[in-house]
Amino acid sequence: MRKIWILIAVLGTAVPFYYLVPFFMEHGANTSLFVELLFANSISRFFAVDLIISSMAFLLWSFFDSRKNNVNGWWMVLVANFLVGLSLASTRRQKNSIEPQI
Repeated sequence: MRKIWILIAVLGTAVPFYYLVPFFMEHGANTSLFVELLFANSISRFFAVDLIISSMAFLLWSFFDSRKNNVNGWWMVLVANFLVGLSLASTRRQKNSIEPQI
């Protein structure tokens, strides 16, 4: 199972960056253009809003569940979510929950 989580974590990092890096290579850190394109049409707005709400729900659940079950390193889930996205953060949370705590 560990190999599957590692594969999903790698894909969850590589695939989103495959699309993100060319944008920043072409336009630089143009956040206003990024947001404009993110919400450019109803389909992209649907996915953007769904992902934002899903990330918020996941982070809230992950935070409270980590506190309840004394899972160390919750901050790594937060960092993974903001630097890469939900696709990496969810695998990071899964890894934290299945590792034995010392």
